[in-house]
Amino acid sequence: MNEFIVNWPAPQWVKTFTTVRQGGVSVGPWASLNLGDHVQDVPEHVAINRQRVEQYIKVKPHYLKQVHGTTVVRLDDRHDSAPPEADAAILSTPGKAAVVLTADCMPLLFCHATEKVVAVAHAGWRGLAQGVIEKTIQAMGVTTDQLLVWIGPTISQSNFEVGQEVRDVFMQHNRQAASAFKQTSKPGKWQANLVALAKQQLHQLGITAIYGGETCNYQQADLFYSHRRDVGLTGRMGYFIWIDDPMQSNV
Repeated sequence: MNEFIVNWPAPQWVKTFTTVRQGGVSVGPWASLNLGDHVQDVPEHVAINRQRVEQYIKVKPHYLKQVHGTTVVRLDDRHDSAPPEADAAILSTPGKAAVVLTADCMPLLFCHATEKVVAVAHAGWRGLAQGVIEKTIQAMGVTTDQLLVWIGPTISQSNFEVGQEVRDVFMQHNRQAASAFKQTSKPGKWQANLVALAKQQLHQLGITAIYGGETCNYQQADLFYSHRRDVGLTGRMGYFIWIDDPMQSNV
């Protein structure tokens, strides 16, 4: 199955998998490996796509009901019949995978160099401004000096126009955020750099081991979905992380 490679020096027991839009059964604007069950795609197609991913990674993914918020759930002992409403999840035991879905927003994977705990977060500008990164790290309960973070494909600054109110929100919390906004020729409109804003927050938390963040999903329609590029009618990529079980043969 096609994937976008997570390139970071994580411990051997940390396993990851990230999808591109190829390799599924969805058609039309959702072609083909759409994992989102809330985007008007045929439910049976989404179910087949999710099943293909689960069979490939050989561990049960636990999806979230993402709401652009800051709620973090611990998945170890959860057995929900419906996805929990949250935008980040953490795990410290094998047997299941934490996952977020994106199509412009920023996906982040977290692991620790020595402690067996992993996490994943979905960060659009709202979640980023409200502190989803900090809350995810707090929920992991580990020291930040040995934390590794990987940033997945995210809409780039040149393709992400926002209003004055978005810039104001970030500026209220951090004056350095000004460097992540470029003014356009339109009054009150700015181009926002989500990756730069995330890196600022991570650095303030004492995290320097930051990887990824160079890929723009908006610019590569053959590989990635984009909510903005496709005017809202599109699929979702998945970003998975889990702890390896030595008794099983995982990817």
